[in-house]
Amino acid sequence: MKNILVIRLSSIGDIILTTPVLRELATAFPGFEIDYCTKAPFTVLLSGNPHINKVFSVDDPPSGSYDLVVDLQNNIRSKRIIRHIQAGEVRKYRKQNWKKLLLVKTRIDITGSYRSVVDRYREELIALGVKPDEHGCELFPSNADRTFASAAAGSGLPVLALCFGAMHASKRYPPEKLAGVLSLLFNSMDFKAILLGGKDDVPHALAIMKALPETYRKNVVDLSGQCSLLQSAAFLERADAVLSNDTGLMHMASCFGKKIFVIFGSSVKAFGFLPYHVPFELFENEGLDCRPCSHYGRDRCPEGHFSCMNDIREEDIAEKILDYFKTQRS
Repeated sequence: MKNILVIRLSSIGDIILTTPVLRELATAFPGFEIDYCTKAPFTVLLSGNPHINKVFSVDDPPSGSYDLVVDLQNNIRSKRIIRHIQAGEVRKYRKQNWKKLLLVKTRIDITGSYRSVVDRYREELIALGVKPDEHGCELFPSNADRTFASAAAGSGLPVLALCFGAMHASKRYPPEKLAGVLSLLFNSMDFKAILLGGKDDVPHALAIMKALPETYRKNVVDLSGQCSLLQSAAFLERADAVLSNDTGLMHMASCFGKKIFVIFGSSVKAFGFLPYHVPFELFENEGLDCRPCSHYGRDRCPEGHFSCMNDIREEDIAEKILDYFKTQRS
C-alpha cells in the first residue's frame, strides 16, 4: 500500500485550511493511504475525515516509510519528524514570511492578489497532479456534537454565532462594540446569539454580556469555554450566519458554507487568511498607515489609538447583518 504523510502542527485555522489539500491529494492519488501529524490538542479536527487513514500527534509521531511527505509546517519540528521516518519524495510549503515582514515594516505589498494560504499549500503539489477542486474546507462533527448544538440553539429564531475571541488583542473587536452591534440587531429583529470561544475567551464574553442591556441578554447563549472543538463546529453548522474576528473559529465556520461577517484589525487581506470559498463581508479600516502592525497580532496597539478596530462602526456591521437576514426571510 502506497502512502502519504501530511504535516501541519498548528493551529486551528491553519489545520482547517489544509483540508482542501487533503481532499485533493485523495483525488490525485486514489488508493493511497493519507496520514496526518499535528499537535495533540488539534488531532480532533481531523476526526471523521474520510480522506485520512490515521492521525498522529507530535508526542507519538509516525515511523516507518512514506512515499510522499507533504510538509505544510516547514519548521524545525516538522523537519525533525521527517528525519525519523523513511521519506521518499518531500514537498514543503514555502512560507514566504519575509513578504509579510516586508509588508509590516515598510507597507510594501508584494504578496500578490490576496492569494489564500490554501493556494500556497497546494503550490508545491501541482506538479504531482494535484488540482484545485473548487470546494471549501471540511470538518466532520459527530451526530452527538450536532445533537448537543441543536438542543442548546433551540429552534424557531434565526441564529447568529459570534466568534468574538482571538489569541491577540489587536485581532479582537472590543467587547462593548460587539455588544453595541447586538443591541442594534435586537432593536430590529428577533434572533438568538450564541457566543463561541475557548476558556481564555471567557472574560471577553463576560464583558460583552455586561455591556449588553439586560432586556437583550435572555436571547444570548454564552458557551465560551464550554464546548469541544467539534461541538463548536456543530454550533457553527447550525447557525444561520457568523460574526467573527480573525480567529480559528472563523475558518471553522467556513467549513459549512455560512455567510461570515469578519472583522479585521491588525490583520490584512494580503496575509491570505480570509474565509475560504464561502460568502463573506469584510470590515476593516483600510486608511491606516500603521496597519498591519504585525503578521501575527499584538497584545496592545503600538500607537495607542487602536483605530483599526475602534473606527469600525457598530452601525455598519449591524446594517449588513440585518440586510442579510432580511434577504434570507424574503
